[in-house]
Parts: sequence; structure tokens; C-alpha cells
Amino acid sequence: MNELERLKEWIDGSSNIVFFGGAGVSTESNIPDFRSVDGLYNQKYDYPPETILSHTFFMQKTEEFFRFYRDKMIIEGAEPNDAHIALANLEKMGKLKAVITQNIDGLHQKAGSKEVLELHGSVLRNYCMSCGKFYPLDEIISQKGVPTCSCGGTIKPDVVLYEEGLDSSILEKAIAFIAQADVLIVGGTSLAVYPAAGLIDYYRGGKLALINKSKTSRNAHANLEINDSIGKTLRPWA
Repeated sequence: MNELERLKEWIDGSSNIVFFGGAGVSTESNIPDFRSVDGLYNQKYDYPPETILSHTFFMQKTEEFFRFYRDKMIIEGAEPNDAHIALANLEKMGKLKAVITQNIDGLHQKAGSKEVLELHGSVLRNYCMSCGKFYPLDEIISQKGVPTCSCGGTIKPDVVLYEEGLDSSILEKAIAFIAQADVLIVGGTSLAVYPAAGLIDYYRGGKLALINKSKTSRNAHANLEINDSIGKTLRPWA
């Protein structure tokens, strides 16, 4: 039995699957993984992406932050790919319990997934730092410079920046789903960003599938390893 056949056997035989994914899930929807193309950004910006996307930079150089954010973090017109659609279908079939994602693009929900835990927030949600009023993405796109609330406060994207902590309630929920899962599928992530990458340590089962184009630091822990695109791998369920 090859790897794909074994994955199919696991999925067919389970009604308690959890999926944990990263940037590689959305690159097939033409959303770039900024980690892999730092050189391109450094030609245009005076700081590396990790610096620009930090809480300190946001507070100190807010206008420069939004120049980068609008240019590189908001991808208009992106559509779900086979991976997003397959996961939504598996949830509808009663097999998948939750999608835990490091992505901020909202494509899992757009594909139809209901139980989506967004570890790093979402570009679709934005709020005023002064009065708390929420704004849709259109407000960030339509304004120039630093987006401002009707009260005069700064509108901040509801995304977790470097130096900011993850939402503890979302983290706890993700841990609970993973700890109780029969099958854990990890896809499109290098498992390099903590604390998110440490979540797989809470898995207690014997069916951990790692799907990523390149090897990760956790491949030795996997019960099944597929070095291919997540969209291609999950296409049979799309």
C-alpha cells in the first residue's frame, strides 16, 4: 500500500479527523508565502517582513506598516483551492472535526468550512484600537495611509503580529481538538513558527500524516509522510 492509499484508508475509517495547516495550503490560491521570497521584499522595503509585521513596528511606523500590509498581505480575488474544498467536504461528510490554520486569508470559510480555528487572526476582521468598532477589509483597502475610525482612532487588522500572543481561548480549543483526534493531518507548514508548531505535541494517536513539499523538523514523528502539494494530495475529496 502506498502513502496515498494509506491516507485514504485512514480518512475512510475515521470520523474524528483534525487538520492543521500553514501557508502552503494557500500558495496554490496564489497567496505568496513571504518567508520564501524575502529578497524581493528587501528590494522595495527598508526592513525585512518579520520586522514590519511586528507589534513594535506597527506602533512606531504605522504608515509604513500599512504600505507593506496593503501591498503584500491583502490578496484580492483569491479563491479556495482543492485543499480548502476537500477539507470543507470532509467536514460536511462528518469526518473532519476542525481546521486549525496559521493562515489569515479566510479561504477555509470561503470554501465552506464551519469549524475553523484561526491561530493568527484574519485580514477580513479589523477593529478600532480606541473604541473597538469592527470594520470589514474594504475599509482598510479604501482608505489611504493609516486607516482611521469614525471616532478618530487607528483601525488595526485582527491579525497576530510578531511579539503579540496568540488568543488563549483559540489555542486551548485547538489543543483539545488535537488531543482528542483519531487522525491528525498536518499540511502546508514547515512547523517552524512557535507556539503554533508545538501544537502537534498534544496529539496522542498513531495516525499523524505530514503533507508538505519539503521535509520538516517533525518528519521523524510522522506515521505517514507525503512530500507533495497539499492540494494535489487532497484532490480526491475536492
